[in-house]
Amino acid sequence: MDHHATDRLLRWMVGLAAVAASAALWWPLPSQAARIKEVASVQGVRSNALVGYGLVMALDGTGDSSAAAPFVPQSVIAMLQQNGITVPQGTNMALKNVAAVMVTAQLPPFAQPGQTIDVTVSSMGNAKSLRGGTLIATPLRGADGQIYAMAQGNLVVGGAGASSAGSKVQVNSLNAGRVPDGATVERSVPTPLNQGDSLQLDLNANDFNTAREVARAINRKMGEGTAQALDGRAVRVRMPASPQERVAFLADVENLPVELAMPAAKIVLNARTGSVVMNQAVTLAACAVAHGNLAVVINSTPVISQPGPFAQGRTVQAEQSDITIRAQPGMLVEMQAGAKLADVVKALNSLGATPQDLLAILQAMKSSGALNAEIEVI
Repeated sequence: MDHHATDRLLRWMVGLAAVAASAALWWPLPSQAARIKEVASVQGVRSNALVGYGLVMALDGTGDSSAAAPFVPQSVIAMLQQNGITVPQGTNMALKNVAAVMVTAQLPPFAQPGQTIDVTVSSMGNAKSLRGGTLIATPLRGADGQIYAMAQGNLVVGGAGASSAGSKVQVNSLNAGRVPDGATVERSVPTPLNQGDSLQLDLNANDFNTAREVARAINRKMGEGTAQALDGRAVRVRMPASPQERVAFLADVENLPVELAMPAAKIVLNARTGSVVMNQAVTLAACAVAHGNLAVVINSTPVISQPGPFAQGRTVQAEQSDITIRAQPGMLVEMQAGAKLADVVKALNSLGATPQDLLAILQAMKSSGALNAEIEVI
């Protein structure tokens, strides 16, 4: 190979290295694949909350007391009157086997009359346990006040407990339970599936890129102009006229793959438990952090003041408190810049801070501009 050919090869390799080095600056962020059904839902096709007030009977002396829950005897009297039984006025009903409960359920979309759904039963009064109880027929109403289901059946309580001579042992809660398939649907909720010439897909999270990609995926499969992204949360889709064709159309649309870009950098802090969760987009700039522990210790010692013999005074007890403040020095730790989540985790672990301390450190790093992430405290 001659000298000129060697120079051309060297220049070509240098240029290729420069292109590879700069690729990280313009290469798009990594994406992840998902189906449309996992990132969006059809507007109006949702579950509806149902609630009702009822009575649980056949409790083994663990029901509500009449003194603490005076509405229980009233409810029993009203139920007896509905069944043609008249209770003399002024009757003292000391019921121990009955408990007042709230019954809740979720009515799924497209539920039809005659189908069954699960219900949750929760005690309202001071009942000790709902174990072994039976829920009496309870109407379940929606937000519009209409009855959409009737609930009745035997409770399944996941807890267990026993008490004797002032001692008590209990595992889980005994004041709530479920009735599997305990409610029968009496009325269906209309949905907009067969109304109009279009439907709207609502994204689970506000993201313009996701809305654009969902519309692109539908248009590639179903034809240009079928879908249109309205904003970062809604995509309008033109639907076929026939109800049968609409079901098949939505089945195909829900399973279309869509490429999702990396989400915005975000850190979620739980101030109650000290949990810290961050996504893969979190990055860290070079910074220095010093963190020391501060502890305040208070010791209280009782002091007895005793009067002398034959004195007219009386014995008095007082408290003597010793307060000590302990400040442990914190070393200044240099944290290198991290462009990956693994680098950020390694840098934070080098501090040796507890999760509770990490809450304050992350907020301070965000204020200094060293942490590239949105912080949400829950």
